[in-house]
Amino acid sequence: MPAESRLQQTYQFFNEINIIAQLTSNEMARTLPHGLTVSQFSVLNWFLRVDDEATPGRLARAFQVSKGAMTNTLKRLDEKRFVTVMPDPASGRRKLVRITPAGRAARDESIAAMFPVLAEFTGTFDPGEVAAMLPRLAEIRQWLDERRSR
Repeated sequence: MPAESRLQQTYQFFNEINIIAQLTSNEMARTLPHGLTVSQFSVLNWFLRVDDEATPGRLARAFQVSKGAMTNTLKRLDEKRFVTVMPDPASGRRKLVRITPAGRAARDESIAAMFPVLAEFTGTFDPGEVAAMLPRLAEIRQWLDERRSR
């Protein structure tokens, strides 16, 4: 396959991923409970996937958003009592953010709210084929994640 064709195919690959991400976000936004936004759910999910405590700056870097945008998201989650934002005892200026038990429950309820769509998906697409794609998708995500700090 000529180089230009490979590049076009690679573009199409990432274009499909982008469209899937957009459609998934829209579907998720329709099902999220507690008035959560996709951004708020993503922060709650991050705490359960990665770490149970973080600074707002670390979260902003993880989500590739400004500190102001992350501060706004955290303020909304704090108002819902899904996270706590407290002074960092090791620093007079920094804050630490932790997910609360209510935040964990909201994250779990959010995933449960997606079950009907997920069930429809698994009825349409072979679960074995989907499972076979996961390791490769994780590799692609990791490669992209490592590149963002360049």
